[in-house]
Amino acid sequence: MKHLYRYHKIAALVSIILMSLQSFAQQDPQFTQYMYNMSVINPAYATSEQAILNLGGLYRTQWVGLEGAPKTGTFFAHTPINEKIEVGISFTNDNIGDVVQENNIYADFAYVLPMGLEGKLSLGIKAGFTLFDTNFDGFVLQSPTEDVAFNENINRAFPNLGIGAFYFTDNYYIGLSAPNMLNTKHLETENGIKATGVQSIHYFLTGGYVFDINQNLKLKPAFMAKSVSGAPLALDITANVLINEKLEAGLGYRLDDAISGLVGFRISPELKIGYAYDFTTNNLGNYNSGSHEIFVLFDIDLFGFKGGYDRSPRFF
Repeated sequence: MKHLYRYHKIAALVSIILMSLQSFAQQDPQFTQYMYNMSVINPAYATSEQAILNLGGLYRTQWVGLEGAPKTGTFFAHTPINEKIEVGISFTNDNIGDVVQENNIYADFAYVLPMGLEGKLSLGIKAGFTLFDTNFDGFVLQSPTEDVAFNENINRAFPNLGIGAFYFTDNYYIGLSAPNMLNTKHLETENGIKATGVQSIHYFLTGGYVFDINQNLKLKPAFMAKSVSGAPLALDITANVLINEKLEAGLGYRLDDAISGLVGFRISPELKIGYAYDFTTNNLGNYNSGSHEIFVLFDIDLFGFKGGYDRSPRFF
């Protein structure tokens, strides 16, 4: 009975998510610590840290306590290959109750142009595949003929392209991107009943600034706005303080969705770790205990000498 009860709960959650896809756009996975995950959403993200390979990983478990809630993991790597060209790769797995899985595998290319004395403008392109899989084995439905979305498992691959622009200096950055330019259909119409999930274009506008309060204290506000047809505007605003270039802590607010606490620690010049907790403020807050997110950033000096500058956009 427990086994069936669990499937019923997951089916209900997946039904809600699939209903949100019907005739509407799918929202990409969300991240509270988006400022450390920038290359995933913007192929133009660049650091200009010569001879430095930037590696990162982030894991998010959303709406803890809600059966079948999403879990998202991502890995990314990027490095300049000369003064003007930066390349990277990214992998993202979005898992909903071990029933719906979406894997995104992309390669990035960015071309960096000097702008004035301090600024740089990077233009980027992203290319890869989205692998969309569902596994409805074990589901027991009361009216199988009415729930056409659950009639059979889905295993499909979709090519995609993304573009972006990223302007940055030692103190601030601003970026505009659309990481998925091609529309795709995950579910089809069956028996005259419309059950269509569309991967529509998502637009991201990001920005951040470093204010030097004194030698040992920096204030780092940042924002990310996400827009997609058929869904409300998603807006994240965060403000972190950096103490002695090691300890970072701050607060975040996601419009009509969550309040967040963030903390990070630079263990060494090459290694940084961080954690964020989201307290859900919408109606789902009554059914979960919040969301958790961790990240690890690691920089590898490819040729054994220190490169880059002290306030890389990576610090945002």
